[in-house]
Amino acid sequence: MTLGAQHAAAPAAHAAPLSTARAVAQPARGNVVIEWNRTLLDIVRSPHAEPSTIHPTRNFAIMSAAVYDAVNAISRAHPLYGPSLTAPRDASRPAAAAAAAHDTLTALYPAHKADLDRQLSSDLAGIPDGRAKQEGVKVGTQAARAILALRAHDGADATPPRYATTGKPGDYRSTPPAFKAPEFTHWGKVTPFLLRTGHQFRPAAPPPLRSRAYATAINEVKAIGAARSLTRTAEQTTLAKLWGGPAQNYWYDVAQQVALARHSDIDRSADMFALLNLTLADATIGIYDAKYRYRFWRPITAIRLAAGNPRVRRDPTWTPLVTTPPDPSYPGMHSDISTAAATVLARFYGDRNTFTLTSPATAGGPSPYTKPYASLSATATEAGLSRIWGGVHTRLDHKAGNELGAAIARYALGQSKLAPAVPSSPTGKTPAGRASPAGATFANATVAVRDSKLGKILVDGQGRTLYLFVADKGTSSTCYDACARAWPPLTTTGKPQAGSGVSPALLGTTARTDHTTQVTYNGHPLYYFVTDVKPGDITGQGVDSFGAKWYVLDPKGNKIETG
Repeated sequence: MTLGAQHAAAPAAHAAPLSTARAVAQPARGNVVIEWNRTLLDIVRSPHAEPSTIHPTRNFAIMSAAVYDAVNAISRAHPLYGPSLTAPRDASRPAAAAAAAHDTLTALYPAHKADLDRQLSSDLAGIPDGRAKQEGVKVGTQAARAILALRAHDGADATPPRYATTGKPGDYRSTPPAFKAPEFTHWGKVTPFLLRTGHQFRPAAPPPLRSRAYATAINEVKAIGAARSLTRTAEQTTLAKLWGGPAQNYWYDVAQQVALARHSDIDRSADMFALLNLTLADATIGIYDAKYRYRFWRPITAIRLAAGNPRVRRDPTWTPLVTTPPDPSYPGMHSDISTAAATVLARFYGDRNTFTLTSPATAGGPSPYTKPYASLSATATEAGLSRIWGGVHTRLDHKAGNELGAAIARYALGQSKLAPAVPSSPTGKTPAGRASPAGATFANATVAVRDSKLGKILVDGQGRTLYLFVADKGTSSTCYDACARAWPPLTTTGKPQAGSGVSPALLGTTARTDHTTQVTYNGHPLYYFVTDVKPGDITGQGVDSFGAKWYVLDPKGNKIETG
């Protein structure tokens, strides 16, 4: 049974839409999962809530994963996302969820600790004192600590590399009026929450500048997305402004409204928000991977310069209706995030739900506009198109964003369990006839050398490729839990043996904190990669996972960076 089937038995597609018009203004009615998601949304909407280099989708995913694990450690309805936790079945799930949310948010937003402490106290005051509440708080605290540790070295805190345009036609450069430096240049390399890599579903490159498809897309946005467009309708103008904020914030709001209206209990809410928020976090990683892979310029640049295609006429004063975001154009963020969110929510609640969205308030701007909706999929489509109407994306961006968001959501819904960034084989199946090396310990592990397309590399006694992890310092391993499931360590109960081509003097061992002994070579702890199907496979070469890269080793124990 897939995770989508386990977690999200959708109502019939023809069911009447369920109104949330009254639910949105009501409190969460004791559902602490919805309440804490609403609290986090309020935090990220406040000015300077977090460093500008940390994308908020990561923190929603961290909180939701901790809440999910805390609740399921008690209910045991689903396998946990992170490390194993145990709790009595009669422990309080509301106390567990509240404690998990509180502890993750106080760690991520220490400036808000006083308010978060008051909210936790209020939640716990409504739960009868006793062992059940104590055990719930205990497991919630443990879940938060485990997920925070799991994401401690995921690459989110890396210094974003400076972006430099080549100046060539098609290459992104900063846009007026502020000419801000490109944002989140490092985010495509952050370790995903569910995907194997940030580029797992990277879309194909955009059409070349000389193509008719490119000219058609630019000329469309040139006409309809201009500040004083003569072809854009009044409704399209309003909707372009309505969708002017960060795409994910709208969908967090939609999820809260729909979950309340559907009377989702704490278990279902924990499941839904975990799957939604992990998916949106990965959709964000995937979009930035693609944006900075293709570095495609924004419509304002393409129209003002009009280089590379004679079908596009230059307009040096052209200005879009809404301000252009500071990152490359292709693919479209709103299309990616919205399609991913709508796909996940529809699996839980069906496509037809009514809810409302309100445009962001701006100082000195028009009064916020509120619009009702009745379909998740139609809302996602409108979100993507609004960026064409606003003049900041083309239809090419919209299409690629839709495809990326849909692929990531389908992948998330198709998993048998929520599991952190654990790669699977290319077919998605366990290779026939070979057990995974995970958990296997040899009495006298052998390290040998074999030929590969990268030259001579280190392998185990059965010819399976071995890797080093750049994040390891000295002989100590930093790879545990989810990391060790993706990159199982080569462990031994005796003295490691030198096979053909290996220097015995370079072989050694290191004690792991899980009480096993890992083989080292030239001071590097050695690992497998679960995607390697047969001896000699090197699918882990150069993979950026769990905060750093992984490489095969040469016979001298040095990393091989080619390939």
